[in-house]
Amino acid sequence: MTAIIDYGVGNLFSLKSSLSAVGEEAVVTSKVEDLNKADRLILPGVGAFRDARAALSSSGLVPCIMENAAKGKPLLGICLGMQLLFEKDYEDGIYEGLGLIPGEVRSISQAIEPGLKIPHIGWNALSFRNRTQLFKYIKENDHVYFVHSYHATGCEPYTTSVTDYGGILTASVQRGNVYGTQFHPEKSATVGLSILKAFVEIF
Repeated sequence: MTAIIDYGVGNLFSLKSSLSAVGEEAVVTSKVEDLNKADRLILPGVGAFRDARAALSSSGLVPCIMENAAKGKPLLGICLGMQLLFEKDYEDGIYEGLGLIPGEVRSISQAIEPGLKIPHIGWNALSFRNRTQLFKYIKENDHVYFVHSYHATGCEPYTTSVTDYGGILTASVQRGNVYGTQFHPEKSATVGLSILKAFVEIF
């Protein structure tokens, strides 16, 4: 069973439906007991880092998330949920992340060609840096759906794929049992479902 962490930020029920589509039992929850008994966790997120980090702290779930990650339980951060896994964010200030993956989150404006639209919205190809477990059912240059203005930097040892949007942007990461996708698997059609299927097979 997969627990989708409900801290008030994220497209939770679309994600739950996608997991159901690959045959996975999933629960949207803010209960510590549900997170502790789940086989794996997903940390979703949309919006501003500061607000999401405050909501996550207010939920009281951070110690539970950290403890489960430390025990080796698979954890997947999606979009802003992935950004929360890093050490720092520089969106309208400096904010502390969970620190589960070394690196920081900065505006894509510093990495892409001038004049390109921000946020980066749409379908882009994945270029693998490390063929992680999440990619067992997909191939190089498969397209996934992005919606973001910020991206992870300084995380090269943990980067598993990148995408080119007038500059190279981190698309996914992994450090041990902690995974992250900057793109939205639940909005990425068959490719996204294949990534979610691979995740729920991790124990």
